[in-house]
Parts: sequence; structure tokens; C-alpha cells
Amino acid sequence: MRPKPRESIELVERFATPPAKLYAMWLHPVWHGKFTGGAEAVMEPKVGELYSAWDGYIEGAVLVLEEPHRIVQSWRTADFAATDKDSRLELLLEADGEGTRLTLRHTELPPGTSATYTAGWEDHYFVHMREVLGVLG
Repeated sequence: MRPKPRESIELVERFATPPAKLYAMWLHPVWHGKFTGGAEAVMEPKVGELYSAWDGYIEGAVLVLEEPHRIVQSWRTADFAATDKDSRLELLLEADGEGTRLTLRHTELPPGTSATYTAGWEDHYFVHMREVLGVLG
């Protein structure tokens, strides 16, 4: 039996803050915590550093930093099976007038989880990010 293929999602949001500011805020533990509604985040903005977010539910490592336009992290949640490899999170930040167009690519997700994580990004990140950053109309 062939293993089920890993899944991917791509989401696009527009925020009323410039890319450099959103980039710095994503990598700052206090601001990252605000992006999740106040959950604790522990991180350093350095390639190779481990991080955790959402009170330890999410963890991974910083893989690529291209300030202020690209962040790549390994990413897993407490719901991943011990045998699941980490997924990959890529954030692309593009200037959009006075704000930012954020493209979130979440790849290599365990089979059958893309709908859950799509909803999770909306419910546990984007809703709070809109409150903190504002939305481009």
C-alpha cells in the first residue's frame, strides 16, 4: 500500500502594515503571541534557532530568513504523530500600497489535515492579526 501524499495549503491575506514591520513582528515573541490571541511564543530571529508558539502547541526551527520578504520555518503541532515529519511553513511578504500582501504556503502536511490547518490559520492567527495590524480594504 502506498502512503497517502502529504498535503499543502496556500492562503493570501492583506494587512495594513508594511512588510518590514510584519516581518519583524512575526519573529518577535511578544508580537507573535498577540497574533495568536495572547498565547505564549518563544523564538529568536536567527536561522537554525528552535521556536515554539501557541503555548507550545506549535514548534519547529527557523530555516530561512530573507528580510523583509521571506520567512521559512519547519512546523509541527502537538497533534502530529511521532512518526510524522515536520511540515514546512513559508511566508512571503510583498508591498501592497502602504500595507503587505502575505502569502502563506504550508506544505508537507500530514495526509487528511489540510482543511483543519486552513481553518486553524484563519481562526487562530488571521483573525487576531487583523485586529492587531488592520486590513487593507
